[in-house]
Amino acid sequence: MPRAGVDSGSLGDLNGGPVGVGVLGPVLFLDDIRDGQVWLSALVLTRDDGDLAPLICDDGAAHPFRELACEAGWRVMRARFRGEARSTIRYSALGTTYELAGAFGGNLNIAFASCNGEEHGDLDRDPDERNVMWARLLREHKVRPFHLLLHGGDQIYADEVTQGHPLSEDWPDHLPKDPSREGLEDLRVHLRRGFFERYVSFFLGCPDMLALAATVPSLCQWDDHDICDGWGSLRRSRTYSPIGQTLFDVARETALLFQHACVDGDLPGRFHDPEGLSLSWRIDLPDLRIVAPDLRSERTRRQVMGRIGWEMMDDLLNATPTRRLIVVSSVPLLGPRLSILEAVMVAIPQMQKYEDDLRDQWQSRAHRSEWRRMLELLRSISELGQTDITIVSGEIHLATRGTMPLGQGRVLHQLIASGVAHRAPPNAWARVLGWLAVLGDSPLSGAPIRMQRLPGQRRRYVAERNTLTLRRVDGEWGAIWDLEQSGPTAPLPV
Repeated sequence: MPRAGVDSGSLGDLNGGPVGVGVLGPVLFLDDIRDGQVWLSALVLTRDDGDLAPLICDDGAAHPFRELACEAGWRVMRARFRGEARSTIRYSALGTTYELAGAFGGNLNIAFASCNGEEHGDLDRDPDERNVMWARLLREHKVRPFHLLLHGGDQIYADEVTQGHPLSEDWPDHLPKDPSREGLEDLRVHLRRGFFERYVSFFLGCPDMLALAATVPSLCQWDDHDICDGWGSLRRSRTYSPIGQTLFDVARETALLFQHACVDGDLPGRFHDPEGLSLSWRIDLPDLRIVAPDLRSERTRRQVMGRIGWEMMDDLLNATPTRRLIVVSSVPLLGPRLSILEAVMVAIPQMQKYEDDLRDQWQSRAHRSEWRRMLELLRSISELGQTDITIVSGEIHLATRGTMPLGQGRVLHQLIASGVAHRAPPNAWARVLGWLAVLGDSPLSGAPIRMQRLPGQRRRYVAERNTLTLRRVDGEWGAIWDLEQSGPTAPLPV
């Protein structure tokens, strides 16, 4: 299979990169599927000033690359093209011909990954150690090609980008009260380079992901570390400050570039809000709908989603029924009872710094009514459309799964795979969560949530890096986790 080749040695300087690397990509993104057509974007990064040769489709049509952004000596280029949803798609770019896995209407193989980094020192890690799970995904792709790659949040860990500038050095603990317009513009320049560096450094250091992404279209939904730790769960005095809004604006700009291959004004058709105030999106495939509500753009300490996000989710009640609904919820929808932990953290001053981490969760006391609303909505969708529903999530740096009865013999499956690069927390933390899970939770009457063991595992939470595969074979769906030490699990019917 053709590879998007990159020297995997030292990252070098961002302006120069490894010796001989003047172009990175292509990285494919699924823009939309409609009227039997698959709409795709191919993202390329280049250090050259000249035009790139156009992307050529199988039918001979040429699609030019146009520049979306330029920073630190790298130009971000994109070409948009399309193919038939029920046939194999081939395209040529940068002198190489690539072939996608094939039609979306039959058997499907979907990869899911999240938490691609760490809060501190991520750029200094050994790339071979950091990216071992990406290498395994590529090996799996060569044996059984993936049709889609879902990224479930924290595609980068940007927590350190605020360092090195006087306005944001102490974020979020201490902020200057009245920063000047010039100071904020200088901060914007500083942050933009920092975010850019995170994305480009990952591409430079992970040729296996680039090889995967050249033939497997990605679909992304961001989470807090793509902005900063706890975004939306921090106090309003932080997130709505001039510094906080500058941080969010730059994070959003670079997420549009590197996670969706677009800029403001030309968002792909899968987005519910063309203005992008919420980055919630929906894709309709044969017998499958995938939705990804944006749990960060409209988040506050008292709400997970705002008007736009809920509008997209409520619209699903009136959508044409589908056999399977996959919901990408960056924060797990089903989990253990957390009210005990929240009470402990409020009571112990030394633990209060972790309050934002718990407020991020759907199960937080601050979001309990909204959590019930989401669960009730999914139950209604299942009943009205006779739809099987699966939730895929990351965020917790562990692997686990949960279930909740939906009625009519159907079960809501919550599958958690986290993280692809973030190292696992201690086993002791996994055991604590397992003990909490024993207590159970029932936010909806008659629908108890149960955290379950993965196939072949002794404990409910597995402290290993991991990825997830969702596989449809002859209309039946199964889930397989790849655990760093334990290896692949047996297929779990879902």
